[in-house]
Amino acid sequence: MVPGVSGEWSSPERIEAYLGREIPHRDLAESLLLDALPERIERFLDLGTGDGRLLALVGQRHPNARGIGIDASAPMLTRAQRRFADNPLVELHEHDLAEPLPVQRGAFEAIVSALAIHHLPDQRKRSLFSEIHELLAPRGVFANLELVASPTPELHARFRQAIGRPHEDPSDRLAGLEEQLQWLREAGFTQVDCRFKWLELTLFVAG
Repeated sequence: MVPGVSGEWSSPERIEAYLGREIPHRDLAESLLLDALPERIERFLDLGTGDGRLLALVGQRHPNARGIGIDASAPMLTRAQRRFADNPLVELHEHDLAEPLPVQRGAFEAIVSALAIHHLPDQRKRSLFSEIHELLAPRGVFANLELVASPTPELHARFRQAIGRPHEDPSDRLAGLEEQLQWLREAGFTQVDCRFKWLELTLFVAG
């Protein structure tokens, strides 16, 4: 999770509500994300790891890989720490994605994120994509399961109703599909694709 300026991701009520929501087709999208990653991964990075859901999924697919998860929410990281208490291959760090990534040592075969980057302003999204490109090993992959802006207000309302959250989320900073694909290309990625899209739920893959 990436906290809003109000610090809402420090609220236990906010976190319980977020983790308790169901998003249709999320399991399918996560499966496609895992399939998009390189066959061999030694190190991977999860941006906005939350309670460690995606970090765990990648680790299950690549049990010998070392994973690093970063998140700005201390309560979320506490949940992740409980999840990985007996796993020496996982590191967790508190960091706000609004600031430059603190990870500088070595390269990653995979960098992943789920439902986190859309909380950032567009300019920070663009600079983050460039930082991600620099951190990836040759032939490395960035896979981002994300929410994007709907092309019309009616489709946006349909998505909100479909996930059982008809009211706007004040922490969302949604950007469009095509512009984010272009931002990834401008960041240096040459293999850029949208692998899945259901209304606003979208999987970007870039390498």
